[in-house]
Amino acid sequence: MPDKSFPSHARVVIVGGGVMGVGLAYHLAHEGWSDVVLLEKAELTSGSTWHAAGQITHSTSSFGLGKCVDYNIGLYSGALEAETGQAVTWHGCGSYRLAYTEDEMDWLRHTLSVGRSLGFNIELVAVDHIAANHPFYNLDGVLGALYTPDDGHVDPTNVTMAMAAGARQKGARIIRQCRATNITQADNGEWVVETEKGTITCEHVVNAGGTYARQMGEWSGLQLPMTSMTHHYFVTDEVPEFQNLDKELPVIRDDKKVSGYIRMEQKKGLIGIYEKANPNSVWHDHCPWEYENWLFDADYDRIMPWLEESLNRMPIFAELGIQRDVHGAISHPPDGNPLIGPAPGVRNYWCCCGTQIGIGWGPGLTRELARWMVHGAADISMRDYDPRRFGSYANKEWQVIKAEEDYCLRHEIPFPHFNRLAGRPIKPSPLYERLKEKGAVYEEVFGHERPRWFARNGVAQQDHYSFKRNEVHDMVALECKAVREAVGIMDVTAFTKVEVSGPDAYALLDRLTANRMPQKVGSITLTHMLNRRGRIELETTIVRMAEDRFYLVCAAFFEQRLMDHLTHNREGEDVTITALSEDWSALSLNGPRARDVLGQCTDADLSNAGFRWLSAQEITVAGHKVWAFRMSYAGELGWEFHMPDTACLDVYDALWAAGEVHGIMDYGSFAMNAMRMEKGFKGAGELTNEVTLPEADVMRFAKLDKDYLGVEATRASAASDLPWVCAYLEIDPDGIEDGHGGEAVLLDGKVVGSTASVAYGHTVGKILAFAYIKPHANVPGTEIEVIVAGQPRRGRILGAPAYDPESKLPRTDAVMETT
Repeated sequence: MPDKSFPSHARVVIVGGGVMGVGLAYHLAHEGWSDVVLLEKAELTSGSTWHAAGQITHSTSSFGLGKCVDYNIGLYSGALEAETGQAVTWHGCGSYRLAYTEDEMDWLRHTLSVGRSLGFNIELVAVDHIAANHPFYNLDGVLGALYTPDDGHVDPTNVTMAMAAGARQKGARIIRQCRATNITQADNGEWVVETEKGTITCEHVVNAGGTYARQMGEWSGLQLPMTSMTHHYFVTDEVPEFQNLDKELPVIRDDKKVSGYIRMEQKKGLIGIYEKANPNSVWHDHCPWEYENWLFDADYDRIMPWLEESLNRMPIFAELGIQRDVHGAISHPPDGNPLIGPAPGVRNYWCCCGTQIGIGWGPGLTRELARWMVHGAADISMRDYDPRRFGSYANKEWQVIKAEEDYCLRHEIPFPHFNRLAGRPIKPSPLYERLKEKGAVYEEVFGHERPRWFARNGVAQQDHYSFKRNEVHDMVALECKAVREAVGIMDVTAFTKVEVSGPDAYALLDRLTANRMPQKVGSITLTHMLNRRGRIELETTIVRMAEDRFYLVCAAFFEQRLMDHLTHNREGEDVTITALSEDWSALSLNGPRARDVLGQCTDADLSNAGFRWLSAQEITVAGHKVWAFRMSYAGELGWEFHMPDTACLDVYDALWAAGEVHGIMDYGSFAMNAMRMEKGFKGAGELTNEVTLPEADVMRFAKLDKDYLGVEATRASAASDLPWVCAYLEIDPDGIEDGHGGEAVLLDGKVVGSTASVAYGHTVGKILAFAYIKPHANVPGTEIEVIVAGQPRRGRILGAPAYDPESKLPRTDAVMETT
């Protein structure tokens, strides 16, 4: 018989009762949505949550994730128990992250810099500090450690039950022993969740299914990339040396030797290992529904080298037995980051899954997801977690390859620009092989292969990793010099390319963009799309190609976000929205010789009178019709060419042949980034869902006298005292390390903000950065300090671009003489 008490409707239905699902119910209720139903097929925490080791650390070099873990530690260490009356069993023992090499020390120095910007209790310590607080650890070869005394570990079940109590106190309903069997969308947009006890119709549905999340997504026709990987930890017999300790030993994170962590578990030892070879993925197609509190048999052969080294590092464990082995499955997305946010292509289906460190990351991320759902935007940048960062290329076979790669990298040094090579290429451009033969070192962006830099002068064609300057620095300098002094060409096919056409195309775009729309055919506008909080969804260039046809270009990783933003905000307009990124290529030609080069390949009038700055024309190059946009992200005389894939190789070859006499050079994204920083052009690192247009200091691209999504919030922000503002600054170089983003910015010895993007400007000989800082500090000429590699470095606020501050070069009408 049907359960009459089973709800038929709810505002939100969350499917999954682990730390992520329960955490979201808790935070939605605290954000004011009490009509929330959570469904759990068995008992709360019976999936991956129950076998978690429960550690959490401030040792992270991610600025956004740092905010989350700091919130989580505050929640675990007192706030949650005080609110709910339910014990969470917090062990505030602190932790050390060890370093054995200079590269590891550089990582810890950078993490220290980020921690300073977030106000963490964090310090870099010598070996004697570790020995004084953890006398049992073998410190042979250790150079130092990052000490985070406010860290600890917590009981995963107690935390989840406490948040469940807090959610119930605010009105949320939790239904256990109720498996969802299907999730479909009704014609009116509502979601229908079928279960073993009945059917619930809801406005929002949330997939918090843990290891079941991928197959749950398939119910709704969604591809949610993640794979279950198995992880071991072991609990030893009681340790005699622990019996009389008056306080708990700090957690040891030993990434190099143990590839994991070692800590006390009551009076026993606990050893966790992420083996760096032979990773084990399971349930490639289907996680069995009947599995509850499921563990696999220990695979000692697979983890033995690291287990043996853990006993070498903790000799007091060597003669003890293993009392308990825990070998459970954990979800790993292709890049290791969880899926938190809207599912691609649908409205009001939210992902809260793919989290490999649920206790460490969960509550903070679910708080941000709750804010996103309730208010329209999270308060930290969600770019790294947005489920829409993957495209259709992320099929199951690729997911397994990338998850196994991610598992092996779990305890490797996260070098800047770390390049994950497995499963590539997926979407090579027509120039992929040609540029690879010329020395291109590629990166993957939304599946596309984009050149980072080109190996020359005997430098190996591979990634060279370091927190300090290395061989790549000099290669990028050559590319910047070529663009600034002669001419450079770049494959920019990875840009998102979307066409919006139809009778109502102008009306739709005008309603979604903060700047004036391009009025004439061939006009170009740079603008931003906002959410209802006035926060930045994305920046895009709009080209008016005909009266009823517009071409939008934005960063590659925003493709699905742009498609969804356009589609979900339609209000009956007669438009067609077409993604062209798979079928169209693009090239960028920049430098003082760009007109000379292009002039040899086309009959078009390239003068200012014939082809004005920030305009577009369809011209013929190498026998192909291409769209040419006179614009330059490098800040030089230049054009972008957009064309069908079939034209790309011919156009490239023609431009290259014409440019050889002028010293044409291929360049990549590293040089492009350095040059945009010299020009003071803000990018994706600055233009995030955290900030409004006034806070990002891009109001010159916005109008307050037109109506568009987010305008009321933009007006309110413009009229208010801003909490922070995006500043442009220079930092004194030391010739060794330049910074990587997230570093603390200090004024008069006090932290006033942190960097968002940092790059060395090869043309101007300065380290340049964008930073979000308190407005009173953003005065041109103000002397500041930036914590680079853990040490203060002098800097100053700039009031104009470091290169060509009046932007004369892109607009030049001079015709260079052929040399």
